[in-house]
Amino acid sequence: MKFKKVLFIFLIPIVAFAQKNSTDFEDYMQGQSSLYGFNGNVLIAKNGQIIYQKSFGYADFTTKKLLDKNTMFDIGSITKEFTAVGILSLIDQGKLSYADTLGKFFPQLPYTNITIRQLLTHTSGIPDGYELVEQYFDHEKVADNNDLINLLATYKPALYFTPGTDLQYSGTGFNLLASIIEKISGQSYSDFMNEHIFNPLGMSQTMVANFPRNEKILPNLAHGFMYEDSTKKYIPADSIFHDWATYFTGITGEGMIISTTGDLLKWDRALKDHPILSAARQAEMVSVQAVKKTFPKVQFGYGLRAGKNETGAYVFHNGWYPGFASMLIRYVNEDVTVIVLSNNLSHAEFLADGLATIALNKKIVMPYVHVEKNIKYLPLKYAGKYLLPLMRPPYMINFPVEIIVRNSKLFIHGPGISDIELIPETATQFFYGDGSDQQIIFTKDNAGNIQKVFYVGYGLKKEIIKNNTVF
Repeated sequence: MKFKKVLFIFLIPIVAFAQKNSTDFEDYMQGQSSLYGFNGNVLIAKNGQIIYQKSFGYADFTTKKLLDKNTMFDIGSITKEFTAVGILSLIDQGKLSYADTLGKFFPQLPYTNITIRQLLTHTSGIPDGYELVEQYFDHEKVADNNDLINLLATYKPALYFTPGTDLQYSGTGFNLLASIIEKISGQSYSDFMNEHIFNPLGMSQTMVANFPRNEKILPNLAHGFMYEDSTKKYIPADSIFHDWATYFTGITGEGMIISTTGDLLKWDRALKDHPILSAARQAEMVSVQAVKKTFPKVQFGYGLRAGKNETGAYVFHNGWYPGFASMLIRYVNEDVTVIVLSNNLSHAEFLADGLATIALNKKIVMPYVHVEKNIKYLPLKYAGKYLLPLMRPPYMINFPVEIIVRNSKLFIHGPGISDIELIPETATQFFYGDGSDQQIIFTKDNAGNIQKVFYVGYGLKKEIIKNNTVF
């Protein structure tokens, strides 16, 4: 995407800024698409104005229908932001308070003392209702929120911890919040979202979309796909995650909203400019309200992540649904918004980091073709335990890994992940053998000893520190 030259003097700095970033955005995304298989839509805005927007790949890998800017994606857990705003709007109206408890709305549940605030901040300790649906619900039917509540009331699984004493990400908590919205408003969650959020904000391409999702009604809907190693093809994600395409699909509040990059920009502006909530309530939502004190240490506002990293202060949520990955992040002080929606499980959260880095005029390593070299090196010199700066939804964390040696080759080893070979490109630079855009780079002193170690992930280069206590 290139901008035409303009003659107006006062526009030159803005256009120059846009041209520079647009070229970098294009180079970065073309590399991520051609080399690493990104399929999806991206949008970057500065002060609410779009500076880059583009589609890459297919809305449907089977029919080869192409994506465009109007394609609707399942946004997964970004839905929690909408549920939170629904609850906060009811608090603004005096119909609800943070201190109200589940016992007030669902006396049949054994978790009577859990508060609205604890549900909003993932500090409730509520157990996973989806596990009950999986185990006890008739899979020939479609479960809804009432079914989930009935299962919790019947089987009474124990809380993970005493409410308010810890933090654990909970989709079930937001299912309960959606049901509270329905109880107070007298509307379905879908009707409430349409009347009080989507329509007022002009989000005409956003809706609560339970299954079956009728393609005749939703012709612009992207289909979720996943890569199958055995066939070397993308196959429909629904064929793998049958539960999410059938009996889970009536449950709302934590997911089941579809949207476009353009509509999510409207939503981002609403989170900044508070047209729905009072200014005070909006400020509370995007401020840190709860902190997890143990690993991984994370911070939440109401229905989203809020905090600060080396790039700046941010608010964000990412999302997952079979075949879909999504990220909506805004760097607050610079007012830079990045939206990445993928329908082949591309790493939306990593790519959003890369695009934000470009937008903020910081250094980035552009994607390039890695070539294995037959180089002699001493693998044991590179071995060690490290904290790797990775994002694993819903947490941005320093992830514990170990560089190990096996059969004279280097591998990345970590809890819960398969070992990945580190393939030499030079004697000090290695790329991941799983086809992802990740590298490990070593620097040496004059004596040949390892001096520093860097991780390059999707363009972001960060020093990683040895930590022998992480395993």
